[in-house]
Amino acid sequence: MIPRYSRPEMVKIWEPQTRFRIWFEIEAHACDALAEIGVIPKESAAAIWKNAKDVTFDVERIDEIERVTKHDVIAFLTHLAEFIGPDSRFVHQGMTSSDVLDTCLNVQLVRAADILIKDVDALLAAIKRRAFEHKMTPSIGRSHGIHAEPVTFGLKMAQAYAEFSRCRERLVNARKEVATCAISGAVGTFANIDPRVEEHVAKQMGLEPEPVSTQVIPRDRHAMFFATLGVVASSIERLATEIRHLQRTEVLEAEEFFSEGQKGSSAMPHKRNPVLTENLTGLARLVRGMVTPALENVALWHERDISHSSVERMIGPDATVTLDFALARLTGVVDKLIVYPQNMQKNLDRLGGLIHSQRVLLALTQKGLSREDSYAYVQRNAMPVWRGEGDFLTLLKADKDVSAKLSAGELEDLFDLGYHLKHVDTIFDRVFGK
Repeated sequence: MIPRYSRPEMVKIWEPQTRFRIWFEIEAHACDALAEIGVIPKESAAAIWKNAKDVTFDVERIDEIERVTKHDVIAFLTHLAEFIGPDSRFVHQGMTSSDVLDTCLNVQLVRAADILIKDVDALLAAIKRRAFEHKMTPSIGRSHGIHAEPVTFGLKMAQAYAEFSRCRERLVNARKEVATCAISGAVGTFANIDPRVEEHVAKQMGLEPEPVSTQVIPRDRHAMFFATLGVVASSIERLATEIRHLQRTEVLEAEEFFSEGQKGSSAMPHKRNPVLTENLTGLARLVRGMVTPALENVALWHERDISHSSVERMIGPDATVTLDFALARLTGVVDKLIVYPQNMQKNLDRLGGLIHSQRVLLALTQKGLSREDSYAYVQRNAMPVWRGEGDFLTLLKADKDVSAKLSAGELEDLFDLGYHLKHVDTIFDRVFGK
């Protein structure tokens, strides 16, 4: 997590002060519940809130204590006692460290998910605007990187909109997956703390009680969360890669916005490079790289070990901060993307009409020829055009086998670009609704 690829709102979730504030709230809400069921005095629960509610925790002091205790939660509790005084003896009653750590982590992941969902909403709005702007802007569709048949640039954007709509649904589900709380004590049996305490803390922290914890919240939940972030990152890379290809000099159908005073190369003043989408490709790799450690965290020893802890201290902030930045950057790229319809038309015309070969093939089969013969007749006229030796329509008209089945007028009708775009409205209705 470095400032270059970070945004303040997401970073704040992972700052020590935020973490300690959440720890305190978990402990204080637990004390409220303990007081309600008569385990500790109600005035003590009230004093705990009063004496620490508005405190700014001394991170350096906590670190100092931890250097002695070698235990972060004990260090925090020791520091907390310095504010609370004698009533601090009721803090952490019947709880174990994982109750605080795991519940806090899930609070942070839920808050992070809320930001990511908001990020996707902004991206979807930008994609939708560009999709309708270029709904009927013809461009060449490519398979294997080779010209295939016509599409529209709006359809490319509609595909991205549908994909990121699925990403949003996945993030909502991932948020629900980790929105659980465990206040169940050592090995998760509630031996020293009433389950009603967990229910109260969960409600206050916006979570649900974990049905069964083994001192830790099961890590399959977190594996699913980070796997979802990896999928979202892959969708970012897919759209970024498409834009990178479209910006290639030989293609130049779209390009990233190039601001006044921007420089593309230290050596070549003419360069306008797709640096933002290349950056997004790299950031996506980082987020995906954090998925495997999350999956490996699922298999902990017995009721608990801490092999997952060091991993989550890294991937929790890094994955969410990086993905937040990437989604915001992609939104900016899409919003300001420069589109060149004239170059799209130029590329459509580049192969001398070969993009209509399937229509000719199908028309010949409708005239009674076998598919094999139809394919052979079309292909033998297409290959010279591929080599730059003529115009496809002209060659077809001159082919005696083709002209025996299709008149010149019928052949010309088969080269209508609009034929390929007749169902664009249908696709848009499916994606965006009628």
